[in-house]
Amino acid sequence: MSGNVSHFLSVLLQGVPATVIATLCGIALCVVLSFAAGLGMLSPWRWVRVIARSYVEVWRGTSEVVQLFWIFFALPLLVGFELLPLWAGILVLGLNHGAYGGEIVRGAVRAVPKEQHECAVALSFGPAQRMWRVILPQAVVEMIPPFNNLFIQLLKGSALLSLIFVHDITYQGRDVLEPNFTGQTALIYLLMLALYLVLSLLITAVMRALEKRAAAAVGREPVAPSKALGRAEGGAV
Repeated sequence: MSGNVSHFLSVLLQGVPATVIATLCGIALCVVLSFAAGLGMLSPWRWVRVIARSYVEVWRGTSEVVQLFWIFFALPLLVGFELLPLWAGILVLGLNHGAYGGEIVRGAVRAVPKEQHECAVALSFGPAQRMWRVILPQAVVEMIPPFNNLFIQLLKGSALLSLIFVHDITYQGRDVLEPNFTGQTALIYLLMLALYLVLSLLITAVMRALEKRAAAAVGREPVAPSKALGRAEGGAV
């Protein structure tokens, strides 16, 4: 049994680099799109709000699996250019979770007390200065806990990349190990769960450290995750 566990782990660990790359690149794209969409939905220009809201509703309201298949299989037929499986997966992860992140950003910005806006106006700050120097630093503190949840969801969503032949953890377990060790499927999937859990805990540790630094930068205590999520969601209504 111990020999099998060692062998299974060695095979599964071969998929960790692809999972980590997809997750980190997906998170980077997700953050950019989240702020673009979230701030876009708060824009004073109607056409910007329409574009941002359309992006959020389309990518949040359709199946992630269908999005993945459409970009990897259907899009090349239309444009004549095929993305590598890993990059197609990263694009879908970023676009899909960025739509959810847009609502987190919008809700957190709207959750900043009105008095803060008024103080910034009293200091003769322009709209851009108010946003970048007063509102966003405070909003970021409240964004981090729900973003932590979103990034963990993105990590778990990276398992879908195995459907387009990316050799991630799920591919290594389901397509490499399981066909050859059918009697030990439970052990294989248990080890897969353990690897995803370890990666999730690493994301949480990093995000908690970022939360403490962001809170200290604005002279506040870190917000409890449940409270921050509730405020972000409440502000997005």
